[in-house]
Amino acid sequence: MSMTSRRALTSAAAALLLCLTAAGTAAAEEQPVDDTAASADQTTEINDRQGWEDETDQPLPDGLSGVCSGPQTWYELSSKKAYHVPSWWNGTKYKDGPGGTMSVSVTKSGTISLEVSGSGEWSAGAILAKAKTTISVKVAGSVSVTTGHTYSHDISRNRYGHLQYGSWGYKVNWKKLQSVGSGCGAPRELGHGTAILPTSETGWKYWETAS
Repeated sequence: MSMTSRRALTSAAAALLLCLTAAGTAAAEEQPVDDTAASADQTTEINDRQGWEDETDQPLPDGLSGVCSGPQTWYELSSKKAYHVPSWWNGTKYKDGPGGTMSVSVTKSGTISLEVSGSGEWSAGAILAKAKTTISVKVAGSVSVTTGHTYSHDISRNRYGHLQYGSWGYKVNWKKLQSVGSGCGAPRELGHGTAILPTSETGWKYWETAS
């Protein structure tokens, strides 16, 4: 076999390998995600994290590798906020005052679930999977809340105290993107929106108001 023929075969094999790699990457992106709920036994109860919620969005790295790999789609989480995801059903929210001490407990069980909103194409499972690798492995599709978890907090004089049970989670902005052509140019946006992500850590959030 001539040197020219060997070079041609080597180039063809390399091109075939690159195409198979790109196809495998695109297929893996759209695989269904197991968003099994975090059970009550797996949750960690944490009360009243002072200053937990961020005032501004925290930037997150994008999902681009800088390598041209042909057509594919992926999700990008562009920012995040620490966010107390409330359990809005009765038996998990209380108000008392003015002044004194609040002593509360969860009187009704329920489930706090992932919330996704936006426009265009998107998959809640894929967004959850991206959040697990980008933000925290504690992020869950849903978190079980059981009865109990008694908690007390003093209320400032002439003020009203509020206690809300929930999950110490995150709020994120997301985008679904698709590469164009060879994948080296600017990607096309297929969808965008926000997601509220609970974690396995649950507890009471306290704040005060004048009335």
